[in-house]
Amino acid sequence: MNKRTGFFTILILAVLLSGCGDQRIIERLGFLHTASFDLMPAENEHSEDQLMVSLTYPIIDAQLRKVRYEVFTEIAKTSKEAKMKISRKSELRLVSGQMRSTLYGLSLSRKGLWDHLDTLVRDPAISQRIKISVVNGNANELLKKKYPSHPATGQYIDRLLDKEARTNNVPEITLYEFARDYFDDGIDAIAPIIKDIGEDVAIDGIALFDGDQYKTKLDVDQSIYFAFLRDSFKRGDLSIDLGDVGLSGEYVFSTLSNKRKVKVSRDSSGSFIVDIAMEIRGSVLEYTGAFKLSDQIERGKLEKLVSQHISRKLDTIIKKLQKNNVDCIGVGKYVRNSMSYSNWSKLDWKSLYPQVVIRPAVQVTIKDYGKFER
Repeated sequence: MNKRTGFFTILILAVLLSGCGDQRIIERLGFLHTASFDLMPAENEHSEDQLMVSLTYPIIDAQLRKVRYEVFTEIAKTSKEAKMKISRKSELRLVSGQMRSTLYGLSLSRKGLWDHLDTLVRDPAISQRIKISVVNGNANELLKKKYPSHPATGQYIDRLLDKEARTNNVPEITLYEFARDYFDDGIDAIAPIIKDIGEDVAIDGIALFDGDQYKTKLDVDQSIYFAFLRDSFKRGDLSIDLGDVGLSGEYVFSTLSNKRKVKVSRDSSGSFIVDIAMEIRGSVLEYTGAFKLSDQIERGKLEKLVSQHISRKLDTIIKKLQKNNVDCIGVGKYVRNSMSYSNWSKLDWKSLYPQVVIRPAVQVTIKDYGKFER
């Protein structure tokens, strides 16, 4: 009996102790928060294809009861090599499980991002929900810069992107979403662009990709219009200068919702026609024009003028997308779904896309104005 008891005791201890091989004491860990990547200028043969990688992580000062963020920079060929080099300079064990954002400089984005994203996708420690952003300029300089009103730059950028994405002023693009669109043959990837404006960081628009290469961008004031084309959503804000529709005053739409429907057809010659219908509803937060919103007829006239204004903005965006041959609103997915996959495979969508007729149709409804509901 004693032998049996002793055997089970040894067995239980062996099982318990086997889990102690990979101890991670929190005080000894450096939780990576933000990473930036820039392409080194080809000044000589040794710098070609080299990356400048910066990693930031919080360090807790127990005595002062403060948290400060350290930024380390290394030059390497891959992000993993840079992480190993940085780890040799830190007293903490660097781990990636809490990483929130990755920033890519414009020069690297033009060359292509997938080789650098692929290593993140393969790493089981890294969440597929980390944010992907392009920096209009040098990502390393932006991440290392100290902003007086925002002590932790990486955390500041992360919260800025979260806040702007909630109102569709910028798309929230995660590692998963970029990889999904990169491998989908019916849509091209996008990412938000940020830039340094002195004492702050600001949203600079939307980066449009051809494959994994940055091709062009939409300005920040086009972001909400692009959101109308790309998908349905339930929250947004829109400010319109009524001078654009031949009137005087300002018009501010709040709590916007957009319901988008896409229909694919063909004309007599077999060419594709894509109709994108958008039902936009919102509250009038501010209006300084001459129409009386309490009058149904005058309110209807204003709705029609705003619909025409949005349609013109959408036409401008569609023309830019087709001119640069980037299908970032996913027209190709709807064309693909309108036929068999064997026929889609035979179709040279890349060469066909710039000639496709894309027709936006906008219907704006004012659901309430101030405390008055319709």
